[in-house]
Amino acid sequence: MKLEKIAALVGGVLKGDGSIEISDVRGIEDAGKGHVTFVAKKKLLPLLAESRADAVIVDHEVSTDMAQIVMANPMLAFAKLLAVFHPEAKPEPQIDSRAALGKNVTLGKDVTLSQFVSIGDNVSIGDGAILYPGVVVGPDCRIGDDAVLHPNVTLYRSTILGNRVILHAGAVIGADGFGYVPDEMGLHNKIPQIGQVVIEDDVEIGSNTCIDRATMGCTTVKQGTKIDNLVQIAHNCTIGEHSILVSQVGMAGSCTLGHHVVLAGQVGLADHVTIGDQAVLAAQSGTFRDVESKAVQGGSPSVPAVTWRKYVTILPKLPEMSRKIKDLEARLKAIEKRESDS
Repeated sequence: MKLEKIAALVGGVLKGDGSIEISDVRGIEDAGKGHVTFVAKKKLLPLLAESRADAVIVDHEVSTDMAQIVMANPMLAFAKLLAVFHPEAKPEPQIDSRAALGKNVTLGKDVTLSQFVSIGDNVSIGDGAILYPGVVVGPDCRIGDDAVLHPNVTLYRSTILGNRVILHAGAVIGADGFGYVPDEMGLHNKIPQIGQVVIEDDVEIGSNTCIDRATMGCTTVKQGTKIDNLVQIAHNCTIGEHSILVSQVGMAGSCTLGHHVVLAGQVGLADHVTIGDQAVLAAQSGTFRDVESKAVQGGSPSVPAVTWRKYVTILPKLPEMSRKIKDLEARLKAIEKRESDS
């Protein structure tokens, strides 16, 4: 692909020879002849002098002998070019003879059902959907167009997936919410979980993530949200559009996230917490209180990021501070004793 076509594809401004033939996109240290690379951080600019790439994508014009594509977001261009040069392989549409289909199953065009896929009764699967080996779809589920369910994904009954949803291996969607009530003998009685899970369009969910169905109503993940591996989302939670949940996030029941919320790794939310639009919780934060829109917080319990950074700075100094305080206390007692004796 010629460099000028790549510039048009990513929406950048070409500086240099557009006729250069590009065969691949690579990181700055691995790029060679026929490759285009990118610089997303200023600290990487010195590496350009040693790079053997034929072209570079940058956010501003730089001093270099190689051709440049200038655009606001080089990392976004890199992502687009990876998809062009290294498209994900897809199986040929087919219904494997070893797949098991229940009653009243509706399949769209060009659907792939791999070996040992199990489909329950009254299931609808949209055009171009791909279900890899070992996927289990319970009764009354709906799967949208171009959805991809990787090996051993499980959908419990009445789960709804939108278009272009991607579920990675081992994800479990729609298992029972964790609800019990003790009786007078102290025994835990299960609260029936009669709701469902609704996953909207363009959501991607990582491996071994679990999203529980609602006690009543819906657990909902809204359009464009991306969820990492090993995340737990409890019953009746709602996650707003285009949010990011990083690995090992845990959300208790009936939490609500606004749009474009970021929960970094190992963030924990107590039940019935509301996180406002565009709020960010730093890694290993936890909160039992609501967080307002656009807030940035850290720590457990979480506090504004400015305060949290002060905590983090002070923590390593606490042993020395404790020693000094004890020393000062001893000196103060000695002074008080001398004064009382005089």
